[in-house]
Amino acid sequence: MSGAIMGGPDATALGRCRGWRRVVLLSCLAWLMTGCSAVRLGYNHAPDLAYWWFDGHVDFRDDQSARAHEVIDDWFKWHRRVELPVYAELLSKARGQVAGPATAAQACQWFNDVRLRVEASLERALPGVAEVALSLSPQQIAHLEHKYAERNEELVDRYLQPQAEARARAQLKRALEPIEMIYGRMSNSQRERIAALALATPFDPPRWIAERHRRQQDTLQTLTRLSTEQTSLPQAVDALRALSQRSRVSPKDGYRAYQQRLIEFNCAFAAEVHNLTTPEQRRAAAEQLKDWEDDARALAAEAKP
Repeated sequence: MSGAIMGGPDATALGRCRGWRRVVLLSCLAWLMTGCSAVRLGYNHAPDLAYWWFDGHVDFRDDQSARAHEVIDDWFKWHRRVELPVYAELLSKARGQVAGPATAAQACQWFNDVRLRVEASLERALPGVAEVALSLSPQQIAHLEHKYAERNEELVDRYLQPQAEARARAQLKRALEPIEMIYGRMSNSQRERIAALALATPFDPPRWIAERHRRQQDTLQTLTRLSTEQTSLPQAVDALRALSQRSRVSPKDGYRAYQQRLIEFNCAFAAEVHNLTTPEQRRAAAEQLKDWEDDARALAAEAKP
């Protein structure tokens, strides 16, 4: 079944992430991003990469750095031991189904299965993240705000091309990348059909970017409150859990309805793309899933008690 997503980074529940959510998603889906040997190498270096990502966004002080390393290392040890075996089973299940046709309901179930794993991983991360968040200074939160602004400019360039035709081409390219990573190269006729299907996407870049700005301000306000008020660690965990919930499910009724339309479209789109594939392409997908499953099992086997 295709993993194609017609939309931005938060086109489904899988991608609605900020900060630690982004690191969790990267870790959970690492083997969906690159080749077999690179997956294992990348995952083994993921704690250092995660630290680098966070440090780039909040600029850790010396007194925070060691604890941040400990929090990240502890989470990855847990993730390797607990979550990777679950992903291996999900990949094995997908491999058993990839030869047959797919339905939108089946695609939605797969998206939901991964979403549940991401949420479990986030829950495990909350106490450590809350501890670090309580120590942030106003200068560090301002640094994060600056990083948000830089990234927003990049996304405008990537998603808001002035001409509709250029925007459509860019969106189709983003959709084809995960499809061809799983099934191999699509034929010209398949690409034409995928392009036709993609025209119906409800993805609305300006709307998505506006919601992104809301989430960023929510994050900045929450972190400011945690770092300036007399907040206990359990209270901070609860505040970050609520922030994560508001990031996944918008408090705005109109945006929630839009999210649901986009999820439903993506499920149907993924199923239709899968049903366009040939037996040879499905065999290639099964082999790719097996490689990722083997990666997950090999990495989990290296877990320390």
